[in-house]
Amino acid sequence: MNEEFLTETKILNYSSNLIQDLIHTSKWNKLNQYDKIKSIYDFVQNEILFGYNNSDTLTAEQVLLDGYGQCNTKATLLMALLRGVGIPCRIHGFEVSKDFQRGATTAWISVLAPSRIIHTWAEVYYNGQWLALEGVITDKRYFGAVKAMYPNISKEFRRYAIATDDFENLSIDWVGNNTYVQSAAVVTDFGIFSSPDEFFAKHSQHWSKVKNFMYVHFGRKIMNYNVAKIRNRFEG
Repeated sequence: MNEEFLTETKILNYSSNLIQDLIHTSKWNKLNQYDKIKSIYDFVQNEILFGYNNSDTLTAEQVLLDGYGQCNTKATLLMALLRGVGIPCRIHGFEVSKDFQRGATTAWISVLAPSRIIHTWAEVYYNGQWLALEGVITDKRYFGAVKAMYPNISKEFRRYAIATDDFENLSIDWVGNNTYVQSAAVVTDFGIFSSPDEFFAKHSQHWSKVKNFMYVHFGRKIMNYNVAKIRNRFEG
């Protein structure tokens, strides 16, 4: 396997003390390849709750400190942890339409947001093939809450930061397969990159400084409040 898919980068800073301590205390290095991937996937999915950070280009350590993340930041932490235990991984970049965020966003935030949003997912090399791990974005508590809100929808669903054509059978568990949760919203495929650093050097979210300020200081906080309210309301 090409060394570039195991390399540490500025964003994938897996040699940081915080990440190394996590790897050590979780004993991930003692597991076989399948269990390494599954255990790290489950950690990033459910211990790092779905939520909106203040930047797409946080380091893995910063995402871990935040304790929550969205598509781009969760991909960063997932990749850093995988590479930290010797599992090759890469990043796949896209643009997605914004409409599927309805419910997590409010009407005014949706108006401010660009029509297309930068989106990434991590891909892991396992059993001789590259597998998409997009399902890591949405923690099971939040996912279960949204499913409970719409028990009668079976097929197309584009709300609450979930985009799928088969809502009834959508699974976000990793069992050695591809996992998806927002892929049905993809409108542009930017291709494969060895690291988030490489991807974000070429592609970034295009909006004004004013809109970025509004998002960082107001918009994302409202979105995180909405997500937490949904998650907590349907916990059981």
